[in-house]
Amino acid sequence: MNFELFTARRIIASKDYKSSVSAPIIKIAITAIALGVVIMMISVATGVGLQKKIREKVSAFNGDIIISNFDSNESNDDQVPISINQDFYPEFNGVDGISYVQVTASKGGIVRTETDFEGVVVKGVGADFNWDYFQEYLIAGVVPNFTENLNDEIIISSYLVKRLQLNLGERINIFFLQEDGERKVRSRGFKIVGIYDSGFQQFDEQFILADIRHIQRLNNWEADQVGGFEVFVEDFNNIRNVGVAVYNATPSTMDSITIRDKYYSIFEWLDLFDFNILLIIGIMILIAGINMITALLVLILERTQMIGILKALGSSDWSIRKVFLYNAGYIICVGLFFGNLFGLGFLFLQKYGKVITLDPTTYYVSEAPVFIDPMHIILLNIGTLLLCLIMLLIPSYLVSKISPVKAIRFE
Repeated sequence: MNFELFTARRIIASKDYKSSVSAPIIKIAITAIALGVVIMMISVATGVGLQKKIREKVSAFNGDIIISNFDSNESNDDQVPISINQDFYPEFNGVDGISYVQVTASKGGIVRTETDFEGVVVKGVGADFNWDYFQEYLIAGVVPNFTENLNDEIIISSYLVKRLQLNLGERINIFFLQEDGERKVRSRGFKIVGIYDSGFQQFDEQFILADIRHIQRLNNWEADQVGGFEVFVEDFNNIRNVGVAVYNATPSTMDSITIRDKYYSIFEWLDLFDFNILLIIGIMILIAGINMITALLVLILERTQMIGILKALGSSDWSIRKVFLYNAGYIICVGLFFGNLFGLGFLFLQKYGKVITLDPTTYYVSEAPVFIDPMHIILLNIGTLLLCLIMLLIPSYLVSKISPVKAIRFE
């Protein structure tokens, strides 16, 4: 064991160090580091969790990339059909980074009961619909079976169920406006077999999932005609590049748009979280560093005589500085330990206990989502330790300014 490390451990273990004047300052520094780590972990876990959860909800209802006819507009009643016989369906082999493609068709309608009515969008899905993206939002009932004969089963949101006073298993009528030369209204009867709740009111208040063959019949389409394709990507962080590749790979009569572009305001708001997280991390590390600088300066002043003795014995300035940096590293690690203990405890409490709730009309989720990534936690700890130690290099330079003769006489 080298001399500097041995001396550092002696300083840390000494009784007079623990009962010295610097003890309260060191406790404050440890507390500041622990609180900083807790705040950083919460900001990262909840910020990334909110981004991930909202993105998953938007993807579940729209896919990551939407392919439609160029002549279509955003109205659900003006969809121009597309043939299902495309080179990119059912496997989009021409573009890397795509995991799945499914067909959809939508049509606006009105649900009417004996006491109330509500405008809705009936989203038609087929046998290829991937329920894995939707399953977690199902709170009652089952998913319909659209792989066999045409059926009248639908999934409706809990928002519409409460608003229209409906129940699972109940039959409802949905009215659709037809424009086949003259305006007329057609109705279809459906049975509620599932209830979902995504917490995303923008979707919950309008979407009903039904068999796509109902939409095809209402629009007088052929069996191989659909309203569009929903494309899911493997890595959402690469959606812009994949979106451009999909646009270039589709025929000129078709248009494609990513959900980042379709719901631009939502994703611009989510992108602000990255800046806010970095800002919080920077402020917390700065505060922890300032507290550690104060603690280190107090330690150096308190050990002035020891520094003078070590210099008189021939120790170099850098070897003595390392003694205090070792000591500071120990203090930082203690703060990191307690910060991780309380930070992870709170995050797991929120993840499984959902103690903090949010207004879904503002945040699109009913509780603060938590995404715990071990790599994020490791980087936060390593980054905090290294940055604090780097910030301590300059104040530790005070050691070289201490004269051995004056230091030994110092009291």
